[in-house]
Amino acid sequence: MAENKRNPVKRPEKRQKGPAQKAPKGAARSQNDWRNPVRGWLGSHRDSAVQAAIRVLRQPLSSAMTVLVMTIVLALPMGLGVLIGQVERLGVNWQGAAQLSVYLEDQVDAAAADVLRADIASLEEVREARLLDKELALVEFQQHSGMGDALQQLAYNPLPSVIVVTPSSIEGGASALEPLRDRLAALEGVDLVQIDLLWVERLTAILAMMERFTGGLAILLVSALLLVMINTIRLAIESRREEIQVIKLVGGTDAFVRRPFLYIGVLYGLLAGVLAWALLIGGLAWLNSTVRDVAALYQSGFELAGMPAADGLLLVIGAMLLGLVGAWLAVGKHIRDIEPQ
Repeated sequence: MAENKRNPVKRPEKRQKGPAQKAPKGAARSQNDWRNPVRGWLGSHRDSAVQAAIRVLRQPLSSAMTVLVMTIVLALPMGLGVLIGQVERLGVNWQGAAQLSVYLEDQVDAAAADVLRADIASLEEVREARLLDKELALVEFQQHSGMGDALQQLAYNPLPSVIVVTPSSIEGGASALEPLRDRLAALEGVDLVQIDLLWVERLTAILAMMERFTGGLAILLVSALLLVMINTIRLAIESRREEIQVIKLVGGTDAFVRRPFLYIGVLYGLLAGVLAWALLIGGLAWLNSTVRDVAALYQSGFELAGMPAADGLLLVIGAMLLGLVGAWLAVGKHIRDIEPQ
């Protein structure tokens, strides 16, 4: 008893809650509250995208046919647009080299022609004036025409001296150069002034017509693409009618049912856009050899620049958006009409 009194049994002390054992504060709870729904939303979209890819892979033949049809529909107007844009670039380059040909009268000798060239070069509207002597023109014509022997039999030189005038500006086209043409035609010793820009303007008018045609064609083909997508998604919905009814029966919403089909449309658009981009790259490269041969006949180094990367990315993004829009139009009504019995 004495020992027990000397060494009394100690009762365990009550532990106080330290800072680490305190209940989580409102800020931590709030942080977890908004993260969990976001994770759930991302996980739901990830699962829907995986389901869409699996459904596309399970039907390789029908999926390939749909993607090929969309590829052709996308590549045709885009290819025409790229070609027109590059030919327009060629027309702009030729417009930059637009000139006026000033043909001199036969009685104007070399000295008078040089004085006239200097007078024309001093005009404010003229950037450069270059004299092509009639004797030099005859020699070059004999060398390049293949009729050198026949031309040597002529008693006189039938070619006139020409002053090639490069205007300071070609804004406004050929109509803007008419005042300069009239001013040059009024000079003494000038027989005729010709503007070498009319055929470029004709080319520009033809390209404008082709642009309008391409725009109309693009509208028709995009409408056809949407119809193809709507029909494809509608068939996919009908083939899973019973599955959709079961999902709705257990509480699945229309948005949950709709999401995989939207991803199918986006996936179709992505595949078609990438294939159309590759098709245009190969097609332009194949066509480029012929373009170079034709340009060489006109002493030009023009060639197609290929498919620009920005246009290719725009094509892929546009194809994905079209696939999404087509799928949305298809599922909007059909999903609502399917209800559990």
